[in-house]
Amino acid sequence: MGRPSLSWRYPLSPRRTLSSLLRILFLVEAHVDLEDPVAGFLDEAAALAVGMLEAPLQLGGVCLRPALSMPPPGVVESIGVSYGMSGDNLPPASSVIGMYKDNGITLMRIYAPDQAALQAVGGTGIRVVVGAPNDVLSSLAASPAAAASWVRNNIQAYPKVSFRCVCVGNEVAGGAAQNLVPAMENVRAALAAAGLDGIKVTTSVSQAILGGYKPPSAAEFTDEAQGFMGPVLDFLARTGAPLMASVYPYFTYATNPSAMDLSYALFTAPGTVLKDGNYEYQNLFDATVDSFYVAMGNHGGSGVTLVVSESGWPSTGGVAASPENAAIYNQNLINHVGRGTPRHPGAIETILFSMFNENLKESGVEQNWGLFYPNMQRVYPISFN
Repeated sequence: MGRPSLSWRYPLSPRRTLSSLLRILFLVEAHVDLEDPVAGFLDEAAALAVGMLEAPLQLGGVCLRPALSMPPPGVVESIGVSYGMSGDNLPPASSVIGMYKDNGITLMRIYAPDQAALQAVGGTGIRVVVGAPNDVLSSLAASPAAAASWVRNNIQAYPKVSFRCVCVGNEVAGGAAQNLVPAMENVRAALAAAGLDGIKVTTSVSQAILGGYKPPSAAEFTDEAQGFMGPVLDFLARTGAPLMASVYPYFTYATNPSAMDLSYALFTAPGTVLKDGNYEYQNLFDATVDSFYVAMGNHGGSGVTLVVSESGWPSTGGVAASPENAAIYNQNLINHVGRGTPRHPGAIETILFSMFNENLKESGVEQNWGLFYPNMQRVYPISFN
């Protein structure tokens, strides 16, 4: 590749140095092979530069505001990445699992059992959240035998896989939601019968069931969601399983950009944005997580832990979607989740969406959530270390 032309002026201020570093990293990253030893340096350098910014930075027409601090040691064990497969040009599963290992990603979510992925991840120590997809929900709910067959074929068949949990249904809505608890009960019973009752059973819900943005103290599920969330939370509380939920500050911001500053969505606001009683919020992620906790408490789920099943930022295709903003959001999310929220201090187990850009999804932002292109090159620098 051609050598970038760099013009340095002296004396260099720390801010100018960081600005130049970020520009260089985004330029060079696209030309570095994943296996090249310099790739890890680029990721860590980008994370450091983002965290050290002390004032808003204009980069490629995008305003990057500062992260407040670098992460405390040991917070990144709370982070996983979804392995979405809605693409016809994705690398083989064995290569993908190698990418997880190379990047230090220790938690993987797949939305349905995939033989190649489960065979490849077995014995690696990477924990797996496996989905029982929506199209099998009715059969799992109606038939304990069907649940036992599903467990036998998709869990017992892979004894080397470290299953974190089974996620029964993904963002189920409408009448199908009434199948959730019966299906979860049958899958849990099948796991127990197989001697695998250490694998928790849960479901994943959409941020949309909160019914729009409001202060956490005023949070409540939509009328439709109230019809099924009470029984779901009762099941989770009784079995000690978490609730999984998508948390997308991007969509809240992009729906009405004039309602808030972008910095509130990107973890880069310089101070408190929302004061909610005794709680102060500096980012939208925390406010959304705590909104879930308040709504859960309203329906018998005050003792249930929330796991963020999806969160991320698109790199193109929509409002405020750019590699720069995606890098800022996802790196700051990785840096942040070990701290917890104002109402719930402590690590928040969080799964980034997603490993790859997926070309079989709807065009626009839906195709562009990946940390990597299908050719295994990074979309932008990011560090899990």
